[in-house]
Amino acid sequence: MSSSQTPHLLDRESVRAVDRAAIDEYGIPGIVLMENAARGLAAEALRMLAGAANEPPQVLIICGRGNNGGDGYALARHLHNAGVAPVLAPLGEPRAESDAGINDAICRRMGFRRIGLDDLEGCADADLVVDAIFGTGLDRPVAGEAARVIDWINAAGRPVLAVDVPSGLDCDTGRPLGTAVRATRTVTFVGLKPGLIRPHAAPLVGEVVVVDIGAPVELTHRFGRGRDEGRGTSERGESTEGPI
Repeated sequence: MSSSQTPHLLDRESVRAVDRAAIDEYGIPGIVLMENAARGLAAEALRMLAGAANEPPQVLIICGRGNNGGDGYALARHLHNAGVAPVLAPLGEPRAESDAGINDAICRRMGFRRIGLDDLEGCADADLVVDAIFGTGLDRPVAGEAARVIDWINAAGRPVLAVDVPSGLDCDTGRPLGTAVRATRTVTFVGLKPGLIRPHAAPLVGEVVVVDIGAPVELTHRFGRGRDEGRGTSERGESTEGPI
């Protein structure tokens, strides 16, 4: 993370509070926050694609039906504009009127390739897999189709970029909720999530990058906890002070 400010810790409830206040108190549309998140994701994805084997680079983006999936749809647009070939694998359909649904509709109009989950093996040589399935709101064990997709991601052996938190990881405890994605890099928004700096979460989170999405910093001060409260060692056994 490149920032002159030390990020705050935001647990599941704090994340929701920041989002609500940014929208309700400051009037920042949720889709603007999503767009900023996607720009930050795109910057990190492009770094991970340096030296990609395919030309153009190919990125498989697995999207859930909520805002995490919406970040994935918005990311696809930015990667396309940067010369990358995105492939979308939806895990459920977002509500049409939601921010995720709007970005999904834009992607449809842009004609991006879409595959069913049964066709994931056809993308086994993707240069990067983006996990945009579940975000910080997940608080129950992963099951069914979602669990099978997570298992596929972990078995594919490709670099993995997780959106906000690796899907299946409890953002507060850092424990898998049944099963969880093993990410190469996790791009998390606004502030660190407590689970991302738990030593036992190291194999799941990979490198952690905090991205600003435009929520007023006053909100992170109001709802977050200082990093001193989480001081210790990170997942990689390094000091949690400074960039991680």
